[in-house]
Amino acid sequence: MAKKKQTAKKQKRVVTRGIVHILSTFNNTIVNITDEQGNTLVWESGGTVGFKGTRKSTPYAAQLAAQKAVKRAIQEYGLQEVEVVIKGAGAGRESALKAVHASGIKITKLRDATPIPHNGCRPPARRRV
Repeated sequence: MAKKKQTAKKQKRVVTRGIVHILSTFNNTIVNITDEQGNTLVWESGGTVGFKGTRKSTPYAAQLAAQKAVKRAIQEYGLQEVEVVIKGAGAGRESALKAVHASGIKITKLRDATPIPHNGCRPPARRRV
């Protein structure tokens, strides 16, 4: 009988400060919680909380996704304070932010990173008839 090689148990990482990225599109809302270097700790979306189709884009789905993500991050990593970065113009922006605030976690910074076109796309060529 071969003896099993004993390996050290993986230590649970403790991250007290993090960043909550909220990407709110017209079809879904994705909440991604990272450490300060940008490594993903926990993520949830309208689809992972059980919604399909057009219901994924509702404010309620965004609220549930944010609640679940923050709850997991607190339980698994001991998260205490976060910066919030919101991107996109979907329906779930406000409700996801409210859910993060209501979870009891301290919000230190709030930033809107929605991309804005500086001069737009190049227009199509003029029609020649």
